[in-house]
Amino acid sequence: MDPKQDLYAILGVPQDATIEDIKQAYRLAARRFHPDVNPSPGAALQFRDIAAAYEILSDPTARAAYDLERKRLGHIEPYFSMRVTPSRRVLPVLDEPQILYLLADVVPLRQPSKAQVKLNLALVIDRSTSMQGTRLDRVKAAAHQIIDNLSENDILSIVAFADRAEVIVEATRVSDKRTLKAAISTMQAGGGTEILQGLIRGLSELHRHLSSEYVNHLILLTDGRTYGDEADCILLAEAASEDGIAISAMGIGEEWNDKFLDKLASVTGGYSAYINSPGAVSRFLNDRVRSLGSAYAERMRLSIAPNADVILESAFKLTPYPMPLPVDTQPIPLGTLEYNRPLTYLIQLQMPPDMKPGFRSVVRLDVTGDILHEKVEGYKVVSDLSIEVAEDPPPEEPPLSIIDALGKLTLYRMQEKAEEALRKGNIAEATRRLETLATRLLAAGEETLAHAAMAEARRV
Repeated sequence: MDPKQDLYAILGVPQDATIEDIKQAYRLAARRFHPDVNPSPGAALQFRDIAAAYEILSDPTARAAYDLERKRLGHIEPYFSMRVTPSRRVLPVLDEPQILYLLADVVPLRQPSKAQVKLNLALVIDRSTSMQGTRLDRVKAAAHQIIDNLSENDILSIVAFADRAEVIVEATRVSDKRTLKAAISTMQAGGGTEILQGLIRGLSELHRHLSSEYVNHLILLTDGRTYGDEADCILLAEAASEDGIAISAMGIGEEWNDKFLDKLASVTGGYSAYINSPGAVSRFLNDRVRSLGSAYAERMRLSIAPNADVILESAFKLTPYPMPLPVDTQPIPLGTLEYNRPLTYLIQLQMPPDMKPGFRSVVRLDVTGDILHEKVEGYKVVSDLSIEVAEDPPPEEPPLSIIDALGKLTLYRMQEKAEEALRKGNIAEATRRLETLATRLLAAGEETLAHAAMAEARRV
């Protein structure tokens, strides 16, 4: 029993709830989320927490002990909050399914600690033959910059791989920076590309100092496709996520498998990016490490428990880095919550036909994370959304935040369709879609991305 967890909020009752209130809340939750009535993996996950909270709060002795521990802690200020905005406040009664979007912002609520975030970082670098020359030189220079920006409290390991992997720098505190840089400079290009070998060695180094007090992160840099081991890489990433390790991936050039790298990152709450210019390597790596150094909470996870008649269609992370979220298994890794920007995601739900007028519950969202400086693990916030259904609702404009989010999602899907056309060999279709994407990006003020899209269209 962790007194920092608000069991009353998990069960959805006030702190002065009577025993009958507590039993009634549990019965309602069971009718919505019990695995016998709701097949959603998020529902099963959340019902487990609800049942654990009920077990304590329904027992007068256990509840008194829990309340006493909460009282000893004094007033507990929340660490982060979650604000959920639906695309519509009132849904019409229809004889067909309808879509409801939810935009959720997770925001830190405390000031940054003076203590520096500690990183447990592994760089896993492709040194295959195709990396020879400018690409590998830029990666080495970027790694040198990262070392300059790390502190003695940080832990760094560097793995180089081709068809085999070797540890260039064993996991160690960043104290002798000159020696670390010298070790990086010895990397030579040669061989094929087997990402699995690099991931195995990189994760092994991270496990040497694996701790909830660190941001445990692996950054993969590659310019090619791995051969025959993609499924094993994904399984390894899923296991890493269970251990609290996130993976970010960067594809350099034009030969990488974007869907593979996207999935590799998304199943851990990491980030994937693709660049054509070797000169952008330093910018990506330094931005990524700077972002990790701004961590307020780590190992953020989301579970989505829709009502049994509501279908969870998709989820998409908008900030800090846009990326589709896997919804087939839960909890869904969200990665890092930074001090200086919210963690925002968009959920698409399919509401059932022939809903009855009145207020009805829709979905329960549960976000947990480890608060690094406070050494609080598994801090949880819950939002249980209800919505009104009416025969003839008044006209309603969607919130501007939802419109903006859907615009970003549309741009992402346009890029996906262009890539799909290219994979199918439909050059004209891919070019048209990339040009349209560039126009939309330019209109949205994203000039750099627009120029990149146009350059890709010309290359295709």
